[in-house]
Amino acid sequence: MIGIILLDTRFPRLLGDIGNPKTFPFPVLYEKVDGALPSRVVRERDASLLIPFIEAAKTLERRGAMAITTSCGFLAVWQKEMASAVEVPLFTSSLIQIPWAYGLMGRRGRIGVLTADKNSLTIDHLKGVGAEEIPSVIRGMKPDSEFHRIYVRNIPDLNYQKIEKEVIAEASALVEDHPDISAVVLECTNMAVFRKALRESTKIPVFDILTLIHYIHSSLK
Repeated sequence: MIGIILLDTRFPRLLGDIGNPKTFPFPVLYEKVDGALPSRVVRERDASLLIPFIEAAKTLERRGAMAITTSCGFLAVWQKEMASAVEVPLFTSSLIQIPWAYGLMGRRGRIGVLTADKNSLTIDHLKGVGAEEIPSVIRGMKPDSEFHRIYVRNIPDLNYQKIEKEVIAEASALVEDHPDISAVVLECTNMAVFRKALRESTKIPVFDILTLIHYIHSSLK
């Protein structure tokens, strides 16, 4: 089983979202960190949450999880601390795939990173997953977007069609503005819902938290 540490959220968990168990063709275990609101993790990088996240990982390990991940890519900043706290594989963020994707693409061009909040994604997050020296371009969702309102401000009344258009527009602009991008990594776990549409619009490989989870799961079967 894959253990998943959830933030304290109230937005809908659509099919394809990491927080929906029907997204996966294998069993998953969930452990929520109370009080870990998206704004505290993404914008505030609240260090007081590290211990509760580590405790959640240990709980999932005791419950039988063979590998553990999280529902927020910004936890990349604590990859080393969280992974060292348990005995099973722990991967905090889809950003771990940046060096891998760069190598797969022959170390050509740059890796595009689409994130929920560009201003909050720092070099520390990239260092956390060993991606700080990989050529990359980061683009974020607009602060006034429907996506930002739902997933960062944690609002429950989601407009799927509007968010899908926004995510496609930002991913398309990322690739159009930087033709040397060879692959795209989606930082935000909630963006995985729209991966098929993003793949069709960008015409290049798209990596997200689900591609990583399935890869890790296949190594443990």
